[in-house]
Amino acid sequence: MEHYEKGWKEFLTLCLATKNTKALNELFDLLITPEEKESLSMRSLIIKELISGKKTQRKIAEDLNVSIAKITRGSNALKRMRAGLLSLLKKVL
Repeated sequence: MEHYEKGWKEFLTLCLATKNTKALNELFDLLITPEEKESLSMRSLIIKELISGKKTQRKIAEDLNVSIAKITRGSNALKRMRAGLLSLLKKVL
């Protein structure tokens, strides 16, 4: 667990050190697989749809071609999120 925490903090530091999306994309190309990028992309789209509140969870699952369980996990994560981060997500997404 110690290695995980150290590695995660280093990863976050690298992300914060990038100055633009091109550099961040290059960093992600180095560190994560295409499948991991696809998974993160899908999670971002799920969160964006949930935050907008314009569609039901079932419709989001249908539109994004993912299981309803993934949508429910995203919804539950949003419920546990602190207000400041939720506000940031609403602004950015």
